[in-house]
Amino acid sequence: MFDFFKKKQFLVDSLEGFIDIHNHILPGIDDGSKNVGESIDLIKGFADFGVTDFIATPHIMHNYYSNTPETIKESLMTLKNGLLERKLKEVSIQAAAEHMIDDNFESILERGEVMPLGGNYLLVEMSYLQASINFGQALEKIRQKGYFVILAHPERYLYLHSQLGQHKAYKKQGVLYQLNLLSLSKYYGKEVQQMAMKLLGKGLIDFAATDVHNIRQLNSLKEVQVDTKTLDLIKPILLKTNNSF
Repeated sequence: MFDFFKKKQFLVDSLEGFIDIHNHILPGIDDGSKNVGESIDLIKGFADFGVTDFIATPHIMHNYYSNTPETIKESLMTLKNGLLERKLKEVSIQAAAEHMIDDNFESILERGEVMPLGGNYLLVEMSYLQASINFGQALEKIRQKGYFVILAHPERYLYLHSQLGQHKAYKKQGVLYQLNLLSLSKYYGKEVQQMAMKLLGKGLIDFAATDVHNIRQLNSLKEVQVDTKTLDLIKPILLKTNNSF
């Protein structure tokens, strides 16, 4: 019986038909794909395990990736034209953004320059070094604009690893959590993997995504193996993600 639960399966074998709501496959716009050719290679790699639906989410990050709805839509159109030229018609790509909660975020929110997922979900992130000072204030303003907040990869914020109470507080404030699928392995480190499992086990994860930036990460995703217990925890999250977007 115990051997049954320890038996591992490749995660990608459960991803056919999955809608990836967080990735960096748009060309030449952030730290993800550098050009159309690289984007196409990523898309073909995803297709190998049955993922053909994407919501691309390039960074909007002040002083680093100062993207706007216009630059993102332009990159999306460039990629779509590349897909047409290569007759890759079975791929569906929309665009949103991953918004850094920094000192410029509230300004772009007020100007209506955010890029929501699925109409009314806003994907946000914080620095890996420390929590955003204005996170609570930003949450309130996002809600006032009628958006639901999705916090990207909460398991990767090391400063929150010993603060399960803070995670629960965020959840009480209505923050939705999006897990990176690579976090189910040791790709980001053992501590991140352990936190991912803790958040999953506590029922705090709402959505999942790949957050793939490059071929190296995609190849690593293809190698992720999970046991039956983990698969039973993640499958409802995959289904909820698809049903929501």
